[in-house]
Amino acid sequence: MRSVQLGNLKLDIPIIQGGMGIGVSLGNLAGHVMKEGGMGVISAAQPGYNNPDFARHPFESNIEALRNEIKKARDIAKGKGLLGVNIMVAGERYDEYAKAIAQLDIDAIISGAGLPLNLPELVEGSKALIAPIVSSGKAASLLCKRWISRYNRLPDFIVIEGPLAGGHLGFSWDQIRNHQLPDLKEILADVIEQMKAFGKKVPLFAAGGIYTGKDIAEVMDLGADGVQMGTRFIATHECDAHQNFKQVLLDAKEEDIDYVISPSGFPGRGIQNTFIKKLTAEGKIAVRRCVNCLKPCNPANTPYCITDALIEAVKGNVEEGLVFTGSNGYRLDKLVSVHELMNELIEDAKRWLK
Repeated sequence: MRSVQLGNLKLDIPIIQGGMGIGVSLGNLAGHVMKEGGMGVISAAQPGYNNPDFARHPFESNIEALRNEIKKARDIAKGKGLLGVNIMVAGERYDEYAKAIAQLDIDAIISGAGLPLNLPELVEGSKALIAPIVSSGKAASLLCKRWISRYNRLPDFIVIEGPLAGGHLGFSWDQIRNHQLPDLKEILADVIEQMKAFGKKVPLFAAGGIYTGKDIAEVMDLGADGVQMGTRFIATHECDAHQNFKQVLLDAKEEDIDYVISPSGFPGRGIQNTFIKKLTAEGKIAVRRCVNCLKPCNPANTPYCITDALIEAVKGNVEEGLVFTGSNGYRLDKLVSVHELMNELIEDAKRWLK
């Protein structure tokens, strides 16, 4: 489990805790992951949902909340680890969020749910490392060519996400229906091959379905520099979600986890609860309010409000909300501390690494 150089920073433990919104990964979880030497990640997806002014001024509420959560994470970590913020390209006002977040006390911006083709210009003048999330070698190559031609730079690292991830997936519904989803290891090999053309080493982190230290060892032996993991960190005492949110995953069976539709246009994966069953039966759940969170979303015809659905879940109303999880969520059977989880993953990976 060697350290990884990311730009001018060093990540001691090559584990990135995935950004999980709304409110699942905030300062408490991120700070404790940092404290163990990993990269903690705060999700920029509506972290200000508890602000009384959120409905009227979501952007300002979210930036204020991020500032507070970043300070919390830094205070917990006491100088250890690295701190990232995850921003969705599909989010409304993406450019404004990226510019504002780059000026905060963070180490990296990780950006997915679309290709962040203009991210370098948005962080210009800041110290923030920048990393896209990709799901194919083609996407990695396209983005790198664009960044080189326009900005003369490559990503500081890349997260490669396979089809077993939770939340929004970088695959089409046609790929899912036609059973044409590639394996994470195939995607990793594809990205490694495509990146050879750029003549510079870019650290790669494999994500989606990584659950054990053995999983970490397998992708690292294939060329990954580390991993990104989300679902396993939900079942920790330090995760920022409500206890009910964690419990629904501890109680879940394999058949309870499946694909879900999202107003973002991307397929997702989550728990098949009362909310999802009602959505499937009725085709639409009326929108009560709109905070303009997603570019592709039109309140008049969207199937549901994803912001409201995620807020209900993270507050503990898990049957009335959307609970995102990776495909291995059903394997969670107990709550542990972040310290215990990181130690388990590191020791297990060491045993399997060649």
